[in-house]
Amino acid sequence: MKKISFVTSVLFLAISLMVASCNSTTIDTKPMAGTLDSPLQSDSIPANVQKAMDNALKLHYHEVMSDTAANIAVFSIDEIDQTPSEGFGFVVTKGTVSTNFLNIINTRQPQAKYNAKTGDLWLTSCAMSGTGVNVEKLYQIRFQEDGKAYIKTELNPYAVQQELLKRIGYTVDGENVTIYDGDKVLKTITNTITDMGGFDDECPMWIGEQLYYDLSGDEPKLVFVPGVKFTTGLALLYDDMPDFSAPISIDKSGNLTIHEITVVDNKAE
Repeated sequence: MKKISFVTSVLFLAISLMVASCNSTTIDTKPMAGTLDSPLQSDSIPANVQKAMDNALKLHYHEVMSDTAANIAVFSIDEIDQTPSEGFGFVVTKGTVSTNFLNIINTRQPQAKYNAKTGDLWLTSCAMSGTGVNVEKLYQIRFQEDGKAYIKTELNPYAVQQELLKRIGYTVDGENVTIYDGDKVLKTITNTITDMGGFDDECPMWIGEQLYYDLSGDEPKLVFVPGVKFTTGLALLYDDMPDFSAPISIDKSGNLTIHEITVVDNKAE
């Protein structure tokens, strides 16, 4: 009886290990590559624009955001007297107190949103732009007791890219690319581009050229789109890729947390 019991136990253990192995959900994904090699430098207002600001009599600007309940507004500077701003400068007001942020780029339709619960004013700024490129910086602005505004956190796109690279992977099966967040499937996309020589052998999937923000809710959301590299041509292509979105938060030390990533498939099928 003892010998039979021992053999049965061994067989049961072996079968259990085989079942566990077959039920494993670990996916052998490949990491994406990042287009940004290093943190982007802080912007700096051109010398002639700074000189005009030093002697300014009147600023010409347009409204980006107005929160009448909080008495907070954000304006984008267009001209300083007769001198063009060359795409630099914001004015943030709280009540009758104004604060100038001259070294922030104001081109490409910046967004701003104030959260009265947290006291955060969120502001986006164009960091990189061009064909297939849309990269933004995000500023977390707070107010002193006297109403003066200050930048608490400047979220660099490189830091965002690196956080994404820790999580986002992919697999390729023929013309199908599956995007993962860890082991979680986010989306399977079928490639429809047939005249670019097929996927690049070394690394077909990249992140970093399209990183921007949605400020429509109380808290900012990161939006990113992976780019596809083919064997023909140097530019990344985005024709078949959906938008991916995730709420983000920044702690007291300025550390970024990217929360649950979901698909925002707003492109035509």
